[in-house]
Amino acid sequence: MPSRPPQGKLYGGRFAEGLLPELERFASSLALDLRLAPFDVAGSIAHARGLRAAGLITEGQLRGIERGLGQVAAEIAAGTFRFHETDEDVHTAVERRLTELYPDGGARLHTGRSRNDQIALDLRLFCRAACARLVRALADLSVTLAERAMAMDQLIMPGYTHLQRAQPVPVGQHLLAHAQPLLRDATRVRHAYEAADEMPLGAGALAGSTLPLRREVVAAELGFSRLAANTMDAVADRDFLLDLLHAGVSIAVHLSRLAEDIVLWASAEFGFVRLPDRVATGSSLMPQKKNPDVAELVRGRSGRALGGYAALVTVLKGLPLAYDRDLQEDKVALFAVVDNAESCLEATRLLVAELDFDPARLAASLEDHGLYATDAAERLVAEGVPFRQAHHRVADQVRAGEFRAPWGPERSVELRRLDVIGQARAVRREAARLRRWAKAHPPPLPTPTPPRRGEGQPHITAG
Repeated sequence: MPSRPPQGKLYGGRFAEGLLPELERFASSLALDLRLAPFDVAGSIAHARGLRAAGLITEGQLRGIERGLGQVAAEIAAGTFRFHETDEDVHTAVERRLTELYPDGGARLHTGRSRNDQIALDLRLFCRAACARLVRALADLSVTLAERAMAMDQLIMPGYTHLQRAQPVPVGQHLLAHAQPLLRDATRVRHAYEAADEMPLGAGALAGSTLPLRREVVAAELGFSRLAANTMDAVADRDFLLDLLHAGVSIAVHLSRLAEDIVLWASAEFGFVRLPDRVATGSSLMPQKKNPDVAELVRGRSGRALGGYAALVTVLKGLPLAYDRDLQEDKVALFAVVDNAESCLEATRLLVAELDFDPARLAASLEDHGLYATDAAERLVAEGVPFRQAHHRVADQVRAGEFRAPWGPERSVELRRLDVIGQARAVRREAARLRRWAKAHPPPLPTPTPPRRGEGQPHITAG
């Protein structure tokens, strides 16, 4: 029996009957792209204002559209928006509801617009907002690391290469070594923001429109710095997503490295860090256990970022210009990587803020004379011995079990003139600058922040 005509579909005029129900469910992206709803409303309001500037709708029609979309936004924010099973995606749902509230406005809103450039716009708005949040989170974690470094400026620990004790270093220096990559990640996120800061609306399906659209008005409404230069590229481009996902991968890798250090420090073999109960878990069987599960989860979830990036690259590889439905899968990877980065950054910040270093275990580890072998060799160099001879002389003493440290850890650190306090202050200054940047680039939305995964799921009704 033929399926019913596709009533309410944006493309319904071309088809006499609807998609098979099984394929309708397969093709629907509504449960996923619900998160784009506030951005879709914001973009639609800006588009309507562009239509008014072009003389394609009247002032009264614009006001009706704005009122209707305002109510749509309020219903979405309150969780009372009722999605229908015939809503193919969030874009269809928003226009369908607007039509219910203001039929004339709903009929006119899609003038000069395709879902292709509409989707591209929503994604760019989402990415700019995500970048602003990520910069804040990176700055917050960097500041926390800097503050802990300042608080631990009197503690010294072994530094490692090949996971073998190498030379004594201040605890603060080690913590700051994890802050520096995060600052580079913030630069990557800023680049992703700039890549997304291009207004694609007006490209239509791929070839633009014969109507006198005012793209610059829409761009100004939404705070975009430039217009897409090529209409085909505007609807097909997902490079800005790759930039953001690459930043997410980099964040995940750096957080995983920090988490690995914490796992090692918290082990009985190292014992450098005591985990407060607030950031540790136990065993269902072994009463004595206190496990660094938070750090292990951060380390493990780096795989999500790597998987998301690989998935999107695979989707994009070899797609013909311009728009293809394959691109619907871009949101799966995007949301997963952004969610992962935000949750892991916050979890790591909370964990780092609670780290409690054990001075006694650190001091015991510094009794290893081998930590000062390089200092001894360099002292010989300062006395005029060629470095290679000095290296061999000290190595012979180590091999014979005759080497003794020339001084203790404090003197070793002092002689190497490590300006740890200066480094900490520099990181704090940079983190403060990043937070100022994030504040200057807030999500450009007149609507509430979109729900996180697991929150505000769509209520879909038949009809």
